[in-house]
Amino acid sequence: MIAPVRRVAALCALGAALAACGTAGAPAADRPAPARASGPAPATPSAARPPVLAPGPGGLTPVFAHGPRTLGRTVALTFDADMTADQGPRAASGEHFDNPGLIGALRALEVPATVFMTGRWADQYPDQARSLGHDPQFEIANHSYSHYAFTADCYGLPTVSGDRMRADVERAYTSLRNAGVPHPLPYFRFPGGCYDDEALRALSASGVTAVQWDVVGGDAFATDADAVVWQVLDGVRPGSVVVLHCTRSAAPTTERVVRAVVPELRGRGYRFVKVSELIGESGGHR
Repeated sequence: MIAPVRRVAALCALGAALAACGTAGAPAADRPAPARASGPAPATPSAARPPVLAPGPGGLTPVFAHGPRTLGRTVALTFDADMTADQGPRAASGEHFDNPGLIGALRALEVPATVFMTGRWADQYPDQARSLGHDPQFEIANHSYSHYAFTADCYGLPTVSGDRMRADVERAYTSLRNAGVPHPLPYFRFPGGCYDDEALRALSASGVTAVQWDVVGGDAFATDADAVVWQVLDGVRPGSVVVLHCTRSAAPTTERVVRAVVPELRGRGYRFVKVSELIGESGGHR
């Protein structure tokens, strides 16, 4: 269930386009709960804590790529809500980094989904972040504050230094909470999918599980929705995690892709779940 994914070339176009960001610290109260040895944490009065993976060798942040292949036809659709620190003027001038039509389609189709949100996106669209965070159909996870890379040579993205990586993640959690997301998950997706042992070590004290994927949707800057649909359908296996995007300007075909993929996969016997369910099925083990 765990794959040591170091690079995902199919995401390079999006990574290169999102090449700007900033970092800063955040209060300790906004850090996710520390990782547990196995399985979900006990319920709290506010919410049941989601399952996480056990730390990797030497206490490194664990990495999750897909769920069990033998526990039925489940698949998790995940969506990266990307925005960088320098894109505020572009949003003010009318460029759309959100995608309400996609979210509406997921709601209409009753498809649960996991959204990996940058803090900068939550700053720009707090009402939408709050709406998603309060909708039980969705779960919200961390995608960094403003899409800096956590390794060098990651599709042209500027990088976060090792001593600032944890602060960047915590800043994103602060933005999510300030936008009104009540329970952002202790899951983190590396910008561009790029990481190494230094990054895993830097985030180990944050208690997050790094979430990658095994199916690249290929919707970043795509204009041919049918080609993206084929790529998703060709790649999905039981337990798959599919990465797509929730930014109209960078991924204009995604709503059409979802409207085509969902009924086809349901026709093949697949059930849509959130990432937390797949991680829970893993029993906390690598």
